[in-house]
Amino acid sequence: MISKLQMEKLQTIYAQAHTMTSKGKAASYIPALAEADSTAFSVSMISMDDTIELGNCSETFTLQSVVKVLSFMVATHHHGIEEIMRYVDVEPTGDSFNSIVRLESNKNKPFNPMINAGAITIASLLPGQTMFEKVKSVTSFLEEILNKQVTINNEVYLSEYHSADYNRAIAYILQANGFLKSDVEVALQVYLQLCSISVNTSDLAKIALYLATNGHNSEAKCSKKIINFAKALMMTCGLYNFSGKFAAFVGLPAKSGVSGAIIAVVKDGEIEHLKGPIGIGLFGPAIDDVGNSVAGIDFLEKLSKEYDLFCL
Repeated sequence: MISKLQMEKLQTIYAQAHTMTSKGKAASYIPALAEADSTAFSVSMISMDDTIELGNCSETFTLQSVVKVLSFMVATHHHGIEEIMRYVDVEPTGDSFNSIVRLESNKNKPFNPMINAGAITIASLLPGQTMFEKVKSVTSFLEEILNKQVTINNEVYLSEYHSADYNRAIAYILQANGFLKSDVEVALQVYLQLCSISVNTSDLAKIALYLATNGHNSEAKCSKKIINFAKALMMTCGLYNFSGKFAAFVGLPAKSGVSGAIIAVVKDGEIEHLKGPIGIGLFGPAIDDVGNSVAGIDFLEKLSKEYDLFCL
């Protein structure tokens, strides 16, 4: 049983991080995301035996770029790592998540699956011929992790689709350079629908726990090698061009999305009565200029330091 004093320590970290919401704002380049309450902040932490939750962890939002981890695992499970790397590299970039500069100037394949160019390429490589089949390959995988049905927020999807000029430009460059395995519109719509999957903070923690345990005791089948590959990408590329600093100062594999969602993976740690592998999910729609939840990043920085979670 967690003591009142112990809970006060976590509550203090949470309260301090919550104040950081004033230093960010909800994503405005996607109209539907701009409507989010920028003062919201919630945290769910789950081990194999128990859960700690702070804030409203049942509020729904969309996965956004967090889904890139799941898409990568599904595509790689289907094709194998060597085939996937013919189309997408695994190197970090110092560019923004929606940059086209390196694609256009060098005709390079996308640098990694955690940026938009890589994720759109991965969307084209997902199992299935149709948009529906490709989307279903990822939603089915997620449903096995969460043990529940998931839905796509159509309002967010349509908002993203009608404001997707940069992503459409990226997709056409990818097609011109031979890195798409489907039509531009199929790849783009698959990618945007997957970004628009509705989840809550508790769901994020369960996704992170799946990664932390290498899929142990889950119906969602993916090899340990692929899961570890995904976690390595999260460590080096998961937080856009803040990934290097986060790895150096927090030391946890993590992936963020512009909705304010973050997942973070603790391979073997102790946070009060939570012990062993721990999955952490956070939601705070006030994001910084890079695209990461300001409250979420602050919470993870303090949590990692206080509970010695650094894994490198």
